[in-house]
Amino acid sequence: MSIKDICKDKVFEKVYFTYAKDLKRFLFLKFGDLESAEDVMQETFLKLWKNCHKVSFEKVKSYLFTLANNAFLDIKKHEKVVRKHRENNNLSHSTSESPEYLMIEEEFLEKIEQAIAGLTDKQREVFILGKIEKKKYKEIAEELGISIKAVEKRMINALANIRKQIGHF
Repeated sequence: MSIKDICKDKVFEKVYFTYAKDLKRFLFLKFGDLESAEDVMQETFLKLWKNCHKVSFEKVKSYLFTLANNAFLDIKKHEKVVRKHRENNNLSHSTSESPEYLMIEEEFLEKIEQAIAGLTDKQREVFILGKIEKKKYKEIAEELGISIKAVEKRMINALANIRKQIGHF
């Protein structure tokens, strides 16, 4: 079958019915949560549909499982960052902070989380590696196999998108 075959409805449907159950089971084992597994499975098939012209029929299974695994890792990495930030916040809060301040701070953190989640995969990856894991652009470029200029551009775009999402909060 040629690369474009997956873009045909019948072929895509066959791929879905062939791999959906195994993909959901794979994700359920990773998440331990059926709802998350189903959500990520659906997102994975949506990404396949958007990129169907780029994926050959012979490689569709590995493509699906790679996408699903990467989505799982992104979610867990995000949860880890949120958890770490909340722990650091809980340690640094004194009892003298007003409830209003704490509420505004919580709203701001939610806005930041939403803004980061709204980035493209490439922007989010560079942002997390650079700003959260504190890696240098050179290290990020080597890890991702891209140029330092590409890292810089992705970071600039990520920061601009975050600023735009957060606004003048």
